[in-house]
Amino acid sequence: MKKNGTTGEGRGDQPRAAAVGVPVQVSAVNVAEGRTRHEVARLLLEQGPMTAVVVAEQLGISPTAIRRHLDALQADGEAETRDAPRKGPRGRGRPAKLFLLTEAGRARFGHAYDDLASSAIRFLAEHAGPDAVRAFAERRVEGLVGPHRQAITGSADPVERAEALATALSREGYAASTREVGTVGAGVGAQLCQHHCPVAHVAAEFPQLCEAETEAFAKLLGTHVQRLATIARGDNACTTHVPAGPAGIPAHPEPDRTTPGDAAAPPDGHAPRIPNGGKPA
Repeated sequence: MKKNGTTGEGRGDQPRAAAVGVPVQVSAVNVAEGRTRHEVARLLLEQGPMTAVVVAEQLGISPTAIRRHLDALQADGEAETRDAPRKGPRGRGRPAKLFLLTEAGRARFGHAYDDLASSAIRFLAEHAGPDAVRAFAERRVEGLVGPHRQAITGSADPVERAEALATALSREGYAASTREVGTVGAGVGAQLCQHHCPVAHVAAEFPQLCEAETEAFAKLLGTHVQRLATIARGDNACTTHVPAGPAGIPAHPEPDRTTPGDAAAPPDGHAPRIPNGGKPA
């Protein structure tokens, strides 16, 4: 009898049926493990910091198995520990560990932050008007990039400023990057890409958030900028073109909002041509 040959029989002369059945068994075990881990996380969510022993008692599972799940949650950044308060005089040994969920652990149960934010801005629009929404959007972006203003404006070169802005946005959770575009003879610019947007769902309903952000970028970079794509509109990234042009030119309108002869166009009257067709960097 061949081993690991063309007969399809596995190691140790196991019959074909047994070899085929192994992945099914492993899959079933993985599903059961996932459900148990979710129940462990749910218990920590509902009842707060708990020791492994208490979790085991609540779920009717051995402490050894519970510790395995808790270790996995910790490894994934979904749980953390802290020392349990001592009762009575200090004894020997280490203090008991309390397990609790981190923000990442809570995220597996979902958040309603987007719905809450949209409802709040919708209420603002209904009772205070569109100008109030615009003012809110401007205040928000100022709070986002304002603390990094000095680092961003340290250079006179808009492309270098864009790199500093990308660093600042990444620190704020936007996973931003830049890359040079164009040719030396025609002028080298940059594309600023934000690969993540924490408010994308809200901005889809209220584009004022994106518009205020674009204008704030133009002021910080000291040059005309043009939004080529946004996550709020279904693109893979929020992409902003930053030409290496003269400072002081106002921001270009959002994509698809440009009109012929727009006052925000560059001095030559033409929008900048992007070598890669405006695709995100």
